[in-house]
Amino acid sequence: MPFKFFDKLSQNLIELLNDKDDYNVIIEVENNEKSFTAHSNILKYRSTYFRKELENIQPNENNIKTIIIKSGISAKIFDIFLKYIYGGIVNLENVETRFIFDLMLAANEFELKELTNRLEIHLIDIESSWLKTYFSLIYRTIFDKNDFKDLENYCNDMIVKYPNLIFDADDFTSLPESILVSLLKQDELQMEEVKIWDYVIKWGIAQNPTLPTNLGEWTKENINTLKTTLQQCLLHIRYFHLSANEVKDSIKPYKSILDKQLWKDINHHLSFPKRQVKSIILPARIFSIIISKEHAAEISSWIDRKKTIYSTKHIPYEFELILCGTRDGLSPQTFWDICHGHEKTVVVVKVEGSDEILGGYNPLAWDCENSTWIHTKDSFIFSLKNGKIRNSILSRVKDTKYAICNLPKSYQTSVGPHFGDFYLYSEESDFSLDSKNYYFKLHYEKPIRTSSVCFSIVNYEVFKIIKKS
Repeated sequence: MPFKFFDKLSQNLIELLNDKDDYNVIIEVENNEKSFTAHSNILKYRSTYFRKELENIQPNENNIKTIIIKSGISAKIFDIFLKYIYGGIVNLENVETRFIFDLMLAANEFELKELTNRLEIHLIDIESSWLKTYFSLIYRTIFDKNDFKDLENYCNDMIVKYPNLIFDADDFTSLPESILVSLLKQDELQMEEVKIWDYVIKWGIAQNPTLPTNLGEWTKENINTLKTTLQQCLLHIRYFHLSANEVKDSIKPYKSILDKQLWKDINHHLSFPKRQVKSIILPARIFSIIISKEHAAEISSWIDRKKTIYSTKHIPYEFELILCGTRDGLSPQTFWDICHGHEKTVVVVKVEGSDEILGGYNPLAWDCENSTWIHTKDSFIFSLKNGKIRNSILSRVKDTKYAICNLPKSYQTSVGPHFGDFYLYSEESDFSLDSKNYYFKLHYEKPIRTSSVCFSIVNYEVFKIIKKS
């Protein structure tokens, strides 16, 4: 077994760094106002950047090479680098988070991969609140770089879940086009499509400050200016998943910036949604503040009775959001008004004060006109893996005569979606105001929760499940 004495080794090498009698490299930073001494053998074996620099520099008559740092790196940061290179130690006590971020960027520039990666993980694990506060700065800085994969994944995940960090930022309109287009390509962006459209228009107008404030005063030349500015962005709007009112209120005023065939197809699709159009129909974004794409893949596998879960890249269904409680209201009647006639729907519920996500699948149509129990063998209820909840639970219907209940009108003001053993209920006409949403085990195979039968919720969503063509 080897004995390791890294602490003493580190101490000795730091002492070597501080010894000014045996150096053969001078490094000048901050416009040559400060210089450091170092040893070429240590520099080139600890950093590929310095290896390349030293190979291209001729020594002076005293056999000393001088490296001039031309970037804007500070002497404070470079002092930390040298102590890391020699002693393998970086002290982050009493330094601001912005300094740590700048240190990471500089470490990457000097090809100190080990240090770069460690600082990147530190920011994600320890300084996440700072990353959220300065999210726009972070995202802009790393967007065109391919060296911060963990931070890039963190930012992309944050954008999907909290797009307002970018879209509501004060500097949103100064985003480079490449970043905006990258955002619009995100299939999981959790923002209503009509709001995405509104932000794109806002960005496009901001790029052309001479455009008239009053849209009614725009000339054909003004329209063409905006159309040219947004030509790359317009390709990624999901027009065919907008409602008739959204098209009328938000798209129509700017219809002239769209291709004529596209505008024609949008209107045709609203009137005849099952007929084909000539324009490309992009898939709906998985827009949810409750479930993830991994959840959608798992639910899809249950619908198809698969023994293995679909990968997120091969989900055979689109999850089209038709109701969101925090957007459309948490009244029981709202559920029946919106979901009437919709078949193949998934309801997901976020339980208050916990990581629980409960839900159910109805393969048949909700019907607010005819009260009856629906007979089906294909419905199921579930609890999803989330946060501290490590495993999902699938519970298929066993008493098929009592799978789904379409309620009489007199009950629709207090009871929402009803899956036999699991339903949403409120005497206050708001599912989040009283803890009377209910689960019991009778008609389905397994219990989907172990705590009390009554619970309160913070939100729920209903998705229409559409087979991809």
